[in-house]
Amino acid sequence: MVRDKVFSLLGDRPHVKNPKHQVLSEEKEDTFIVETLLLDLNGIESVPAYFIKPIDSEGPLPLVFFHHSHGGNYTLGRKEVLKGNHYLQPVSFAKELTDMGFAVLAIDAWAFNERSGKKESEVFKEMLITGKVMWGMMMYDNIHALDYVLTRPDVDAFRVANIGMSMGGMTAWWLAALDERIKVTVDIGGQVDMDTIIDSRLLDKHNFYFYVPKLHKYFSTFDIQALIAPRKRLSLVGRYDMNCPIAGVRSLEKQLTHHYEKAGVPSNFRQVITSGGHIETAHMRAEWKNFLKENI
Repeated sequence: MVRDKVFSLLGDRPHVKNPKHQVLSEEKEDTFIVETLLLDLNGIESVPAYFIKPIDSEGPLPLVFFHHSHGGNYTLGRKEVLKGNHYLQPVSFAKELTDMGFAVLAIDAWAFNERSGKKESEVFKEMLITGKVMWGMMMYDNIHALDYVLTRPDVDAFRVANIGMSMGGMTAWWLAALDERIKVTVDIGGQVDMDTIIDSRLLDKHNFYFYVPKLHKYFSTFDIQALIAPRKRLSLVGRYDMNCPIAGVRSLEKQLTHHYEKAGVPSNFRQVITSGGHIETAHMRAEWKNFLKENI
């Protein structure tokens, strides 16, 4: 199976026996509650996280797993869900999503925010020589975070979506490809076709974290994204986003449209190209809000 082979390329998977998760604090902020958590996901280092839900909400709630972007801002990490970013729309994802009735999970990726201290390049190299792959370890943290959050009584384990911008967008579609518990996926500025960035000499547009040894020897980007079908996916890209060259976006759109048509669910995949570059436009914000309302 494709998924099994992809997992085999992602390096050794950590196994955590009897994981210990902690709630460090609970605070009311605006119209929602923020739990600050410490999750035991990989047996190497604890993972700081937020669990956010509307005030006075009655569960179980549908969940949106928010994946933060990169942007070279190693001090932000999961705080992006609360504080936003200069290339995101002004209302935070936490506010938008909880106002829509969703619970939200967000974690710090390796080398970001409270997991910083070692540079990303150092983490990548250390993992590489010790039988691990940074992207794989990022995926495993996300999978194990899902293991935790779906045990919570205030979360509806059958109504789970994920969303992210840039690195977060790539995390969103990768995680959906690997984990079928994700029922709805929204990726913003993350539709990156590997053939196109190689041919266009744009590999340096994406940092160390994204590169998996030998992956492209066996699989195209389409092969991995095809694993999401027949589940629902919305992909949002700016026309002038050099991180997501438009030729690759169009190629993936054509292949995925045909793939979803063959699966008998042509409406379950949407590719929307808006104005702008590597930003979340107002058009994108409206599109993903409507998509989540309609599908989860």
